[in-house]
Amino acid sequence: MTLSLTVSDEVRLLAPGFTHLAIEAHGLVNGPSTDASSALLDDAARRLAVRLDGRAPHEDAHMVAWREVYTAFGSKPSRTRNSAEALARRALSEGGLPRINLLVDLYNAISVAHLTPVGGEDVDRIEGGMHLVRATGDEDFVTAAGGEQIVEHPDAGEVVWRDETGVTCRRWNWRQGPRTRLTEDTVSGIFLLESLAPMPVADVEAAAAELAELLQKFSPGARIVIGSPAS
Repeated sequence: MTLSLTVSDEVRLLAPGFTHLAIEAHGLVNGPSTDASSALLDDAARRLAVRLDGRAPHEDAHMVAWREVYTAFGSKPSRTRNSAEALARRALSEGGLPRINLLVDLYNAISVAHLTPVGGEDVDRIEGGMHLVRATGDEDFVTAAGGEQIVEHPDAGEVVWRDETGVTCRRWNWRQGPRTRLTEDTVSGIFLLESLAPMPVADVEAAAAELAELLQKFSPGARIVIGSPAS
């Protein structure tokens, strides 16, 4: 792993059951969504339906844990859902999962199939390392609204991922900023899988292994490193 990832003591205190696992990949080939990546998303929706067995996504024990943590840092989980719950809801809806680009499709499929938040960032667009912290409220989060670039600021105490320039993802894994997202020009990426108790670490490792296998399949020759789970 060449990119450093740190979790602040404040976040560890807030969520002692938090575990994250990173995959760093170089030599990736991205592009528009394909029939193959679309099929993976459809299969992930089927796997999710089997996992839930008629329950709503927010009733799953792992999603319950995420909702409790969101509430603990002052966010309303029914309005700003963690990324896995939001994707799961879309997967089960009539419209299904969005097709973004090849790399995003791959990690979204893993997120839905395993019902755990998964994010992807362009390593070449990250300044310094990535840090999971509780925001002061002064940090910049550059996003877009109505086709225009705007700067928001997280709430004080909100859990955010940030680098040396500013916030890369608000409310833990709710909304990613466009600055570091994976585009069709991305050749180096870091994929972050996040979980809370009661999800076993072995399940996170299985999800990471599946994602690494997909990355290798769709980007033959890519250099892929799976980190160790860190809490």
